[in-house]
Order: sequence, then structure tokens, then C-alpha cells
Amino acid sequence: MPKIRVLIVDDTVVMRRLIAEVLARDEEIEVVGSAPNGAIALQKLTQVNPDLVTMDVEMPEMNGVETVRRLRLTHPKLPVIMFSTLTTRGAATTLDALGAGATDYVSKPTSVANAEECIRRLTTELVPKIKAHCRHLCRPLAESDHTIFLRRVRSAASPPLPARPAPVEIVAIGTSTGGPNALVEVFRHFSASVSVPIVIVQHMPPLFTAMLAERLGRVSSLPVHEGQHGQPLEPGHAYLAPGGSHMEVRRVDRQTQLLLHNGPPEHSCRPAVDVLFRSVAETHGSGALAVVMTGMGADGLRGCQCIHERGGRILTQDEATSVVWGMPGYVARSGLAEAVLPLTEIGPAILQHLRPAGASTPRTTIHPTTTCH
Repeated sequence: MPKIRVLIVDDTVVMRRLIAEVLARDEEIEVVGSAPNGAIALQKLTQVNPDLVTMDVEMPEMNGVETVRRLRLTHPKLPVIMFSTLTTRGAATTLDALGAGATDYVSKPTSVANAEECIRRLTTELVPKIKAHCRHLCRPLAESDHTIFLRRVRSAASPPLPARPAPVEIVAIGTSTGGPNALVEVFRHFSASVSVPIVIVQHMPPLFTAMLAERLGRVSSLPVHEGQHGQPLEPGHAYLAPGGSHMEVRRVDRQTQLLLHNGPPEHSCRPAVDVLFRSVAETHGSGALAVVMTGMGADGLRGCQCIHERGGRILTQDEATSVVWGMPGYVARSGLAEAVLPLTEIGPAILQHLRPAGASTPRTTIHPTTTCH
């Protein structure tokens, strides 16, 4: 099986060497070249023909955003993973790069003085993303707990469909890799007529989520907040889980509020989609509408099971329009979703579900036999 060919673009020699060292340890990856800036990287693309590019966001001569913009003119589908610093400026530039066509990003080590820590982070964060974006070049993965769980859910029998679905009281969205651009596309369809709160988990570190909330607010007519502990949910407002904290919804004195906490990561993520979805299932039951969009891994699958068990409805993004069809793919294959939609149809589908009863289309469901905890 051919190796994944990677081109490394970074203006510091130390980082290029560290990244190359980490990637060289993996037998499925081959470093085919490196470049100190975007201009040289563009020249090398045709010379080394990479399967994926890693790129620093901030570089001299030609920065990462401009490089991605030019790269997309000739290589529209080549995966590009950006290295971003955990600063306000780094977060803003990374979101700009994603908007320009970058595929994904990882946090750049804050200091290369501790080589062991840098190597550990690159191994745990960068390598899995490279393989996820070049899945066709990797060996098949061993069966995971998620796959076993998926098979159990899929084999269950479908219950009778309700004659009249309950009205939607809340929309819960979960996404990861490719999510920022996907959320922007969905939110373009939202106007002040949205009559329920929207709660969102996007796998992102602190600083990034605040800036993403601001950008979503600019492309829609909805107020979009980075969620705060104890914040009441208001109809027509959207709430994005802050990086580094799980976000749940809770009923408090007839009011629905946000609960933020630092519980253990799930799927190596905090915030996690499953945490939010479980709480939405408990508080809103059949009034919940869950949406799972592009992302790596299986976060959201078990939460969707909880929502489905309580009569809620689920939409997922299709494979063709997902950057990575991991999270939505697990839910789609489980049979829990009533519809698997291209990205451009998800926003309109959400609005369709918010219309009066009888306006939405019937769904096909599969009833899980396992219980939600």
C-alpha cells in the first residue's frame, strides 16, 4: 500500500525538523519535501506531488491564508492542515485560512524547547488527522467499540412512527473537522424568525470558539453567543460551547439554562457532542432536533441514540459534502437519522422542522435496544 506523501511548510527550521521526525516514525507516512514559506511551497507542489500539506498560518513572504487561497486554484481537493498558535491573532488567522479553503488545523506547540512534549502533541494530534484526511491510503482500522455499538443499534427493530411529531423546542448541532465552514453555510439560512434556541458543540480550543460565535452572528440574523454558565436559553438565540468546557442544558425553575463544567473528556474532546446531546434528550425529549455534521470520530452517535429513544429527530450531513464523514457517517449508518443531506440542504431542513406540525416530511427510524445513560 502506498504511503501518505506529506509536504511540510513552516518558516522555522526547528519545526520542520520536528514535524518530519514525528511523521517519519509512522510507517504509513512519507515526508516528500519541505518549504520555508508559501511561495516556495506552491512551486514544490508539482515537483513532489503530495497527498497532504501541513502549513504554518503565519509565515514571511506569503502567509498561510494567501498560500491556501492560491493553492486552491490548482489543487481544489488537496488536504491542507494548518498549524495555529493559541492566541487571538492565531485563532482569527486560522478561521480566515479555513474560510479560504484549508481543510483542518492543529494547535502549534507553544515552545519547541521541550522536544518530548512537542513530539507527543504532534503524534497525538497531527498524525491521526493526516490519516483521517487520507483514509484511502491507510490500512483498514481494527473494529472499534463505536463500530460494535453501531452494529448493535443498526440491528434493532423500528417502532411505529408517531402520527404527529412533537413540535421542535430546541436544535442541537454537533460538528468537528470542517465544522466552521459548515456552520457558516447553515447559519446563512437563519433569520430572526427562528423560534427556538440553538445549541452547538464544535470541537475547538478556547479563543477559537469566541471568534467562531462572532462570525456566525455576522452571517445570520441570530444573536450567537459563546455559552456561559447559568445563561438562560432564549428563543432565536444560538449558543456555542466554549473551548475547554463541556456544555449541557438543564431545567432550573421552569427555565432552561446552560451548564458548563470540566468533566472528563469524551472521545478525547471537551466540549463533546455526546455530553450536550444527552442533556438535550433529558430536558427536551421528543422536542429535540439533533444535527450531526462533518467531523472525525464518532462523537454524537451515543447522544443521538439518547435523543432517538426519547422521540427526538436527527439529521446528518452526507458523505459527499463532508470534509470527514466520521461523526455523521456513524449516525447515518446506524439508521437513527431521518435524513442524510448535503450541506446546502441542512439549513433549509432545520427551518422546515421548525414550521407548524404537519409541515415536515415523515421519517424512517430505527429503535435502539440499549438504554441511554
